[in-house]
Amino acid sequence: MQRIYLLTTGGTMEKVYSEQTGSVQNVNNKIERYFRFLRLPDLDVRVQPLMNKDSLEMTDSDRHVVLDAVRQCLGEAAPVVITHGTDTMVDTGLLLQRSLADLAAPVVMTGAMTPLGFEGSDGVQNLTESLLAARLLGPGVWLVMHNQVFPIDRVRKNRELARFEWK
Repeated sequence: MQRIYLLTTGGTMEKVYSEQTGSVQNVNNKIERYFRFLRLPDLDVRVQPLMNKDSLEMTDSDRHVVLDAVRQCLGEAAPVVITHGTDTMVDTGLLLQRSLADLAAPVVMTGAMTPLGFEGSDGVQNLTESLLAARLLGPGVWLVMHNQVFPIDRVRKNRELARFEWK
């Protein structure tokens, strides 16, 4: 059975609607409850919630929390998937790429443009694709979204079209 670490940081994927404020907010981690719907034979996914923030609120200190957690997981040479807000996902990925030399396994960043549980959410698709990509990709830092795989240093977010694309 292959082990994959799933580090969660919040972002749109984990936002929920707040009746009190009439907005979507990061309140608690909810990714684990979506695993019961996925068929993942021979896969041991270890979920580690790190924080639950909109990526626009992430600080350099938060990014170093992610870096430290990835280092710990890579000590076992196990692939790592990180859920992250899409606005600063590339920034965090570039920090990981600069800071982690000689990776033994892939580090895959993913997120969502629409929260899990909302109609039309891309969250489950991106999460599932990322888990598969983590099993197939070589060492490096990658971004997996919307049926596409990008090396982290060759991608940018197109906010107008709400997608990632080659740069």
